[in-house]
Amino acid sequence: MLEGLIRVFHLTKDYPVRYVDRFGVEKWVPNQEGYSVTGIRRQNFSKYNINNFGYNSYREFKPTSDKFEIALVGDSFVEGFHQHYYNSTGKKIENLLHGIEVYEFGYAGYDFADQLHLIHQYQSTFDLIDHVFIGLKFENDLNRGEYNIVPDRIKLESPMYRSLRKIKLLVYLQNIGAFSAARELTRSILSFGQDDPDAAAIETESIESKSQRYFGYIKNFESLINMYGYNKKHYTLLLSKEKTPTIFLKYLDRHGYTYLDFSETLNQSVRPTTLIYDMHWNDHGRDLIAELISQYLQSEFNDNLLK
Repeated sequence: MLEGLIRVFHLTKDYPVRYVDRFGVEKWVPNQEGYSVTGIRRQNFSKYNINNFGYNSYREFKPTSDKFEIALVGDSFVEGFHQHYYNSTGKKIENLLHGIEVYEFGYAGYDFADQLHLIHQYQSTFDLIDHVFIGLKFENDLNRGEYNIVPDRIKLESPMYRSLRKIKLLVYLQNIGAFSAARELTRSILSFGQDDPDAAAIETESIESKSQRYFGYIKNFESLINMYGYNKKHYTLLLSKEKTPTIFLKYLDRHGYTYLDFSETLNQSVRPTTLIYDMHWNDHGRDLIAELISQYLQSEFNDNLLK
C-alpha cells in the first residue's frame, strides 16, 4: 500500500540511467524523461528530459555555422534537475536574446577534468558553437590533473543498484534520511576511538598548508590545459569570485583567461537566489544568471549577431 501511495502521488524521484559513451564521456542515456523530487513533502518537483546527446535539455544540440549558439558546460547547476527542463537557465537566456540557441552540457558531479574531456572528445561539435561557458568551483573541480572515469558513479548502474531503485518505498526512505541514523551508528562503531583525519586537517590547516593545496589545484588546472588545450577567445569560465581565492584569480588574469563572476549579481539580490534546502540556484537565481550571461554576450559580440 505504501509503495502504491508513493507511486501514485510521485513522492520520490526518478533516476535516469547513466553510462559511458564510446568516447569515454560519462553522461545520461539519451531519450529519458522523469521527475526530480526533493523533500518529504515534495519541496521541489520538476520534470527532466534527456535529449539525444545525453543531457537534460528541451532542445537537441545541432550547431551550425549559420546560427549563433552558446554552450553551458558544468555540473548539477547547469544540469538543472531542480527546475523544469523547459524553464532552464539556457531557456531563460534564449528568451532574453531571441534567435540564439543555448546548449546545456550539465551533469551532476562533473569537475574541470570531466568538462575539458567532454569538449575535447566532441571538438567538432564545440568548434561550431560560437561561445562556451565552463563552470568552475576552485575548491571542488581541480582535485585531479587528468581525466578518468569515476567508479563510484558508474557503480550506481550495477544490476543490484538498478533493482533497488525500482522499489520506490526504499528510495523514499533513503531520500528522507530514514537510514542515516543506522549509517552513522555503524560509522561511529567502526571508528570508535579514532579522530576524523579529514575534519581535523581542515580545522588545523595552516596558511602554508592551504597555499600548498591551492598551488596543487593550480598545477592540476595547468595539467588539464596542457593535455586538452584551451581556446581563450572561445571559452569563458563561469565562477564565483567570492568563493575563489585571490591567488587563482590573479593567475587567471596574468595568463589571459577570461572569467565571468556571478557572486556580486547574486549577493545584490534582495530575494533569495538559492533553494531553501541546498545551495542550488532557485528560479530567481537562474533568472539573474541568465541576465548576467546575456549582458556579457551583448557586450562581447556584435548586437546584429544576436538578433
